[in-house]
Amino acid sequence: MKSGVVIIGAGQAAAVAAATLRKEKYTGTIKILGDESHPPYDRPPLSKHYLAGELSLAETLIRPLAFYSDNDIELLTNTRVASIDIESKQVVTESETVFDYDKLVITTGSRARRLDLPGCQLGGIFYLRSLNDVDLIRASMGSAKKLCVIGGGYVGLEVAAVATKAGLDVTVIETQERILQRVTTPEMSDYYHSLHTERGVNIMLNQAVTGFDGEGSVSKVLCGDLSVDADIVVIGVGILPNVEIAENAGLECDNGIVVDDHGQTSNPDIYAAGDCANHPNRLLNRRLRLESVPNAIEQARVACINLLGGDLEYASIPWFWSDQYELKLQMVGFSADGEESVVRGDKSTNKFAVFHLKEGRVVAVDAVNNSKAFMLGKRLYGKSVDAKLLADESVELKAFLK
Repeated sequence: MKSGVVIIGAGQAAAVAAATLRKEKYTGTIKILGDESHPPYDRPPLSKHYLAGELSLAETLIRPLAFYSDNDIELLTNTRVASIDIESKQVVTESETVFDYDKLVITTGSRARRLDLPGCQLGGIFYLRSLNDVDLIRASMGSAKKLCVIGGGYVGLEVAAVATKAGLDVTVIETQERILQRVTTPEMSDYYHSLHTERGVNIMLNQAVTGFDGEGSVSKVLCGDLSVDADIVVIGVGILPNVEIAENAGLECDNGIVVDDHGQTSNPDIYAAGDCANHPNRLLNRRLRLESVPNAIEQARVACINLLGGDLEYASIPWFWSDQYELKLQMVGFSADGEESVVRGDKSTNKFAVFHLKEGRVVAVDAVNNSKAFMLGKRLYGKSVDAKLLADESVELKAFLK
């Protein structure tokens, strides 16, 4: 490869892609083009330990900065790509710098979905997606008294937990009839609703935000005739895949950049991985786009091995996690795939697991402060179990692996 490999995006998938190429003995040039000022860093801690001030910036980095120079990987930060010319195999930046490529890896990730409402330009209104976002939120929290979270998803609830522990008066506004409605069962929604309200969080359901009020900075969040006092607002209403560059280049896109089970796009010289990629999953029997670190890591690894001539299939069972207060929620699969659920343990102790079954087979597990159930749940995925025995804690989970 005379022109080498260019990687667009500088997140988790990009860092893994570059490292994989070198691990697989690729000796050509590797360029990572990222639009942020930082080297690739972990995003999950942003709404948790980094926001709480428990992690330094250096501790969020996926690799030390020296890793890139030591491995002859050219990391170009503050570099925003404007277009891809598939015919000439070139990437053009907004500053009109041109990079030739033999193979291209798109790891552009995703961005926060924004609200276009009256007053949305007021100071004190934030989205949480980058290190810079969290630095601004954390600085504002120091003088704030009332924080309003818009969106009752995992990121919003993690922010609510950190802010509550920091002594702020917190309100969560959710348009749906329950928090976490898009991602979990009513049972788990009820559990987390109680968890937060018991810690003093005010949760407003079935409320659509209609605007913001304030003089220069936000002072109220408006929900029709209702209003919520707030001197800081964090909006977490989902994310959008960054596919515009790929789409404009003529690559097939449909809720993400469409790739095959090898990570290859509709152009044989271009691969994609991470939040921006829509891939087939044989194990789940569907196409999907995943927003998770494990997906970004493994998909990028597989894609780059295949880019070099390998023949690996990417098919993994998704898993996720969320830290709220002293609780760690670990999830395998999608609870929506289940037809019945089995609770193992006592919810009142804040240590339990919910197994979701379909036709007697484990299709998902939600484990709270129960890493053992999570780890064994990953191994039990797809296996037939007896629901009554599964609910009996005197029966070891390992017994179901036989």
